[in-house]
Amino acid sequence: MSGVGKFLELSVRTPDILESLSFYKNLGFREMTTGDMYSHKYAVVSDGILNIGLHDREFRSPSVCIVQQDLAQHARSMVDHGFNFDVMHLEEDRFNEVAVVDSDGHALTMVEARTFHADEEDDDDSLLGTHFEISLPVRDTMRAARFWGPVTQVVESIREEPTVHMRFDAGGIPVGLSESIGLEGTSLCFKLQDPDRLAHVLEREQLNYRRYPGFEGARGVIVAPEGTHLYLFDEDFLGETISVEESDEPFPGDDASD
Repeated sequence: MSGVGKFLELSVRTPDILESLSFYKNLGFREMTTGDMYSHKYAVVSDGILNIGLHDREFRSPSVCIVQQDLAQHARSMVDHGFNFDVMHLEEDRFNEVAVVDSDGHALTMVEARTFHADEEDDDDSLLGTHFEISLPVRDTMRAARFWGPVTQVVESIREEPTVHMRFDAGGIPVGLSESIGLEGTSLCFKLQDPDRLAHVLEREQLNYRRYPGFEGARGVIVAPEGTHLYLFDEDFLGETISVEESDEPFPGDDASD
């Protein structure tokens, strides 16, 4: 079975697309120009590397979405290797997509073509800093790896302590499997570059921010209107050792009473 295609987006169900669009744009993401592949309301925001697809429809959300060449042939190959598809649309008269779900309920969607136009700007950071992983909470990393390993075929890093964590390259985007009990659902991780600038926006927009959430030493987490968790770090937790000391001193822009 050939490897995964090219990362397109993290697809999330978004009941109020305008509210989510405003949230991400306030954090420095840019709105992309979308095509007409979908009949439902659809928007995409990007920092140049990470794309987040906002979908106003019912589906297994969030889902890592990949553009896969020869989608029908690739899907047949996955079936031959024991994958059971949750969604399979491979008709000539519609936009083709398939979706498969792992043992922890995380979805991988594959589509036949791009659904938005890429931004040619060089800037690849939002106010959150540099994105370094889509994190998926799993009960058993090795069991979950039996799904993601054959699909991605590229393991970037493995760590055993303090919690088991395995990172794959899913078509150009890092996807991590984590046994951390502090991880609250499928989440996005960023290396924060300019905390003062971000703090100003947090205070101005009254965004939902929480200090020291307990996942991998994160300094804070912001929750998007549709529920996506955006974790902020000083360093990539699979890179240099990091240490976040809790204190009564608030992060700039925090309300210390939170």
